[in-house]
Amino acid sequence: MDKASIGGFLVAILGILAGLLMEGGHVAQVVQPTAALIVFGGTLGAVLLQFPLVTVLAAFRSLVQLFIRPHAKDAQLIGQLVDFAHKARRMGVVSLDADLESIQDPFLKQALMLAVDGAEPADLRAIMRVSLDSALENEERLPAVFESAGGFSPTIGILGAVLGLIQVMQHLDDIHQVGRGIAVAFVATIYGVGIANLFFLPFAGNMRIRIREGHRRREMLLEGVISILEGINPRMLEIKLAGFLQDARRERKERAA
Repeated sequence: MDKASIGGFLVAILGILAGLLMEGGHVAQVVQPTAALIVFGGTLGAVLLQFPLVTVLAAFRSLVQLFIRPHAKDAQLIGQLVDFAHKARRMGVVSLDADLESIQDPFLKQALMLAVDGAEPADLRAIMRVSLDSALENEERLPAVFESAGGFSPTIGILGAVLGLIQVMQHLDDIHQVGRGIAVAFVATIYGVGIANLFFLPFAGNMRIRIREGHRRREMLLEGVISILEGINPRMLEIKLAGFLQDARRERKERAA
């Protein structure tokens, strides 16, 4: 599990609840089904109006991956490519056909299959570039779903607040209805602003980081296969591909700074 994502999620929730309790409040004060229905239902409806259902479902399914630490397999992939380079230099690129079934990464498998089938380096790059760009375009839609939800929810929270105040104005003679309407008004605003800035927008940011890492990994695999096809020295290939890992580490340090 990704400790940073899980820890951030818990800190956000517990920090707000702790602040509420320290001020003498109660959790029941911010649990308003009516406000939740307005904000969550309105936000979901707005998102469904903007994006196809398939994209929205895929975005919510991808949330699980945000709480799972990605496997540090870049170094393993480089080692696998170096082994392929050694074998290709000894026995030819066609000999790698026997290794296709053991390759888990679909992008690497497709690129290596084209290399084994005799594709020229320029043609291989052009074909896989189409696949790379298409995958990136599809993946970029997923965080866009949460970015849109983060933009809609505060406004819908204000809408919920206005609806609550309308109810207050209509029942000024009934103190119980007045209190209930004010509660819905303020809690709806909290829900709208809270889920946008604590969940939707952070989810989108985390997802974009992982998408960039996956895109860089596929770029590395493509460069590795083309280099093997061109007959590059395995040691030079290892040094060349290690540059992708250095770029990734540098970006992580910049984000942490």
